[in-house]
Amino acid sequence: MSSQKPSLRGMALLNDAELNHGTAFSEEERKAYGLEGLLPPGVETLERQMERIFRHLEAKPNDLERYIYLNSLVDRNETLFYKVLRSDPATFVPVIYAPTLAQACKMFSHLYRRPRGMYITLEMKGRIAEVLRNWPEKDVRTICVTTGGRILGLGDIGVNGMGIPIGKLQLYTVCGSVPPCSLLPVQLDIGTTNAALRADPLYLGLRHEPPSVEELDAFVEEFVTAVQEVFPGCCLHFEDWKGTDALRYLAKYRDRVLCYNDDIQGTAAVTLAGLITALKVKNEKLSEQRFVFLGAGSSGLGISDLLVTAMKTEGLSEEEACARITLLDVNGLIEPSRTDLSEEQKRFAHPAEPSTDLLKTIRRVNASVLVGVSTSGEAFNQAVIEEMARLNERPVIFSLSLPLTNAECTAEQAYQWSDGRALFAGGQQFPNVELNGRTFYPGQANNFYIFSALGLAIYATRPKIVTDELIIEAAHALADQVDAVALERGRLFPPQAHIIEVAVTSAVRLAEFIFDHGMSGVERPEDIRAWIETLTYNPDY
Repeated sequence: MSSQKPSLRGMALLNDAELNHGTAFSEEERKAYGLEGLLPPGVETLERQMERIFRHLEAKPNDLERYIYLNSLVDRNETLFYKVLRSDPATFVPVIYAPTLAQACKMFSHLYRRPRGMYITLEMKGRIAEVLRNWPEKDVRTICVTTGGRILGLGDIGVNGMGIPIGKLQLYTVCGSVPPCSLLPVQLDIGTTNAALRADPLYLGLRHEPPSVEELDAFVEEFVTAVQEVFPGCCLHFEDWKGTDALRYLAKYRDRVLCYNDDIQGTAAVTLAGLITALKVKNEKLSEQRFVFLGAGSSGLGISDLLVTAMKTEGLSEEEACARITLLDVNGLIEPSRTDLSEEQKRFAHPAEPSTDLLKTIRRVNASVLVGVSTSGEAFNQAVIEEMARLNERPVIFSLSLPLTNAECTAEQAYQWSDGRALFAGGQQFPNVELNGRTFYPGQANNFYIFSALGLAIYATRPKIVTDELIIEAAHALADQVDAVALERGRLFPPQAHIIEVAVTSAVRLAEFIFDHGMSGVERPEDIRAWIETLTYNPDY
């Protein structure tokens, strides 16, 4: 048993996921906590319990069933759940998060078993702080909050989006070793534009359209204020909000409270990390590149904004950095004659003839880096990849859209159509590719490399805000962990099997940055790594 004696006994103890050890309770513990007769007589180790879980998982027909099984496990025995997942993150992350989670979210109301996290609805206006106090844990350090407005390429799925903050925060613990008791998933239920969901008799959310911008802004303001009141110093991790809302709220709150948006800043940081490693192969600077983005929503703009900041550190002016970035969206090139551009997009509206032709745009700007965040499946066709390969000895091609059906191209297509010269990363993990007697190891630009480390650093140091400079440092901390051998094999990111060590190493570097720049809310320890390691979660009885 842990050093802290449980306050519960008998069935109440067995029904408490955080304290329950199941068949691993010793004979002495069974006597002490009124468990005799409530468990089979065999006493097992945690490792033996894991063996049973692995056998159950092997018998499941697909990853969705494994996802359902694992989420029932965390409801029964939190320690065993995290021990299993941390035993092989590369295998289990795709099961509890993308790509399996996209399918699970579509069915969330149908799969619902028991409460996890909090649901804050429009009907709670005026008393959100009162509702938040219903959460049993008082020292909440990070809240992952969504409206379900833009989930994994699925669009607006309302309260079904709750699967995202649940899964995201589980990865904080699986990859970043952040104690799960400090994490709170929150669904802001503002209604949904999805008429099919509203008509579904099993749908669990509000059955009306979202409110006006003004009403939503007031609701979000009350929520943000209530979080600061109930959980002082808590970090708000905005996740999968509708693009315009995501950009607006990040701009509104980033300098006021401790917060960040993973779709904007996390995606930007992991993309920047991949670019840094790719440019090590090319022996070129970031400020020398010519970027073309297919997709000009919150992710595309977030990456572009971070690239501008990073290029300015290499000596470019704001105007020079922006000029190196060209964006296209569903309506074509972002250029000044467009009347439908947001303020954020206008920053990248460079003089050019209107066009919807990606290939011609690549050729016109002599692109060296092509990034897809469009959810437009197969948009990087053979002609596009071949043109990138014609213009560059080592073209950089990032196909980041999820799920697989939305990917702009596959790793195999990028390597095959570039004759193996592409420096490729995907939004999901593609299998290794055999081509011309060589094996290529495509990397995955997975945000978990960033938010797990950032989450641990924030948990430890309790900074006041998250700055762009901190996000850029996270990218460098990740990129610097890709060694020369990995680069030789075409890996742009560390192996996912090493994610726990990678996240802790990055978190230490981020903590050093936070302390060096006077951003911390705690005193600086003598040995930062040793200090952080004492704060990490280790799933053992």
